[in-house]
Amino acid sequence: MNFASKSLRRALLSGIAFAPMALVAAPAHAQDANEDEQASAEVDEVPEGNVVIVTARRREEQLVDVPIAITAYSAEQLQLSGAQDITEISQTTPNVTLEASRGTNSTLTAFIRGVGQQDPVAGFEQGVGIYLDDVYLNRPQAAVLDIYDIERIEVLRGPQGTLYGRNTVGGAVKYVSRKIDDELSVRGRVTYGEYNQLDGVVSISGPLTEDGTLRLGAAAARLTRDGFGTNLTTGEDNYDKDIWALRVSGEVHTDGYFARLSVDTTDDDSNARGGTRLIPGLVSGAPVLDNVYDTRGGLTDPEQEVSSLGVSLSMEGYLNDTLTLRSISSYRKDDSDSPIDFDALPAVDLDVPAIYTNDQISQEIQLLYEGDRLTALGGFYFLDANAVTTFDTRIFTTFAGLTAFTNANIDTETFAGFVDLTYDLTEQLSLSVGGRYTWDKRTAQILRQNYLGGGSPDFGGAGIPFGAPGTDFRGSSTFEKFTPRANIAYQPTPDMTLYASYSKGFKGGGFDPRGAGSNAPDLDENGTVEESEVADFLSFAPESVDSYEIGYKAALMDGNLNLAVAAFRADYTDVQIPGSVACTVGGLPNFCGIVSNAGKARFQGFEGEFNANFGQGWFNDGSRMIASGSVGYIDAEYLEYITDIGGVPTDVAEFREVQNTPEWTASGTLAAEAPVGSGDLYAGVTVSYRSKTYQFEIPNPYLDQDGYTLMDASIVYRGEGNRWSIGVYGKNLTDKRYKTSGYTFVAADPVTGEIPLGPNGYPVPTLGPEGTLTAFYGAPRQVFVTLTFDY
Repeated sequence: MNFASKSLRRALLSGIAFAPMALVAAPAHAQDANEDEQASAEVDEVPEGNVVIVTARRREEQLVDVPIAITAYSAEQLQLSGAQDITEISQTTPNVTLEASRGTNSTLTAFIRGVGQQDPVAGFEQGVGIYLDDVYLNRPQAAVLDIYDIERIEVLRGPQGTLYGRNTVGGAVKYVSRKIDDELSVRGRVTYGEYNQLDGVVSISGPLTEDGTLRLGAAAARLTRDGFGTNLTTGEDNYDKDIWALRVSGEVHTDGYFARLSVDTTDDDSNARGGTRLIPGLVSGAPVLDNVYDTRGGLTDPEQEVSSLGVSLSMEGYLNDTLTLRSISSYRKDDSDSPIDFDALPAVDLDVPAIYTNDQISQEIQLLYEGDRLTALGGFYFLDANAVTTFDTRIFTTFAGLTAFTNANIDTETFAGFVDLTYDLTEQLSLSVGGRYTWDKRTAQILRQNYLGGGSPDFGGAGIPFGAPGTDFRGSSTFEKFTPRANIAYQPTPDMTLYASYSKGFKGGGFDPRGAGSNAPDLDENGTVEESEVADFLSFAPESVDSYEIGYKAALMDGNLNLAVAAFRADYTDVQIPGSVACTVGGLPNFCGIVSNAGKARFQGFEGEFNANFGQGWFNDGSRMIASGSVGYIDAEYLEYITDIGGVPTDVAEFREVQNTPEWTASGTLAAEAPVGSGDLYAGVTVSYRSKTYQFEIPNPYLDQDGYTLMDASIVYRGEGNRWSIGVYGKNLTDKRYKTSGYTFVAADPVTGEIPLGPNGYPVPTLGPEGTLTAFYGAPRQVFVTLTFDY
């Protein structure tokens, strides 16, 4: 039998395996089969030392056995590094970008290996799947998950289809919360730091019955911080934090059955995040501010508020020695009220009050067969989701009281069936094949209406309708695709794995919620636009990725050195690229969405990760040195990018860049650990680097971020038995200022993207006379102290 055939198959088929490569690697601890949702089982001999263990369904296995590109972080690692939310792991994960979207605190922008989606409005599916306890989050709002009461975070790179609920073209990020112990447990964390950061997290869990069959747990978090800067117009803190969060779950554990019902809710009352201008006000003369975290935006309505609620039920039954049935049911909703001041000035030059409401129900069923040589997984997935985006575009300084109102209601209905098979050809050679059939239906209702005399009534404005709607569209489209997967793995020894894989990713098309139907190219004899023309103008096609990967993994020096390297290539077709531009609707200036299916792109590169345990006994018995690191390189290039220039389709590929995808990402951690007193002391430093990053496909010298380096450090003392700890953490110790996102509405050459300067020496505005070039920045230096307890 293959060295790791069972564990390998279970890892691939359950989709729950993790590899602590990017931070300090420590041995994972086995849990009782009835305590872990995955019910760990035996591993043949695990070498001592800095061995990396991955947990799969009913079994533990070494990372070296898993032939996929995966990085993950255990709760212990995240505690030692002082990670505060999910975006921090991208600093140490190769070829990954996770950041808060422009103008928000809690909407997530995620890219993996060049594939992602920056625009958070309804109608655009995400390129990277975000999962909360195996539940796919259909929308990016409220997806910047704070780290508390967690078991691990996993990052899988490359298309995911046959092993996860929702097919995604770029990869998957999984947030896995802590399971309930079979003994009463009380855990807590208190943090105080700069900018009056004060966080408190407490959880309590334990059995309700004497035999531990029924268990109940709850965790609550209160996370607060003053702003990094100030809104100089309203006096409010900017980049502050004000969050309440609660999670309650009940579990059933028996020898043949596991179930978990969980409810989670989050309320984020942080202030609106305002950007800083990169050029002076071209009319007001307002200077560029010295503090990049300050803003002058005057829009305060609606009041910033984000709330989310989720309910999920997971059940797993072991029908016999070879069959396991699993069900995952969920309901989620979130609501976001956001005053987005694009121009970052008191004047209503380009102000966008917006409301996002999303809800979804999903159901996944899996049946797993495990024989001597064959493992097979068959599954079914269903998603019914609704996303509504409502916003005003107020440009009062262009035309007094002019507002363009948009309401987009997008329904998504998805059915998918998938199968994945693994067969042991020999004791060292395994072949996996799989396929997924996806059926997506997108239904859209889009209304765009100009108002004069103030904002739209939906946002409490006094404006009255002006002219016919620019868009009044109702329509639907259906997209179907079969996506295959194949993987072959060879283990020359139990400590090494070589693999090669192919997978295809697919993302359905849709309708641009900001498109102006009246701008559709053809008019009928009565001077009106045909409905079919509007549909064609607003719609965009599906995109797909063919991904190829080869890799090598090894556990050397009795498990004290772990390596993982991979080379990949992805051929990307019909790339969906949404954008916003100035336009004219009904003879008035306006704000319009334009979505391009860019044609073809090629992404190729490599990734490497390692961790090493050395220097045992350097200080005293039990002490050790630890080093870990990662490097990612990606050559991301558009091969064909067709855009309309004066009515002529033009290929501008040589002048376009792939957004949110630096060519190089790298990190290194050096740490020391030693017993001190009745506990142990840990000290570590992490340095991470990202090369130049383009914010949009058209290069912008004002918004694009040059390469930069960040440094973090921590010192943590853990008491006997890890019952308590105290740590001092420093983030961005060099206080680097770096841009993460921004807005631009200035003139650019339609082919080359070059930004010409006007007579005043600044770019020429296209929407709003003040000119919009606004940036948002990553967090400054933060130092904080955290005390934890675990009883």
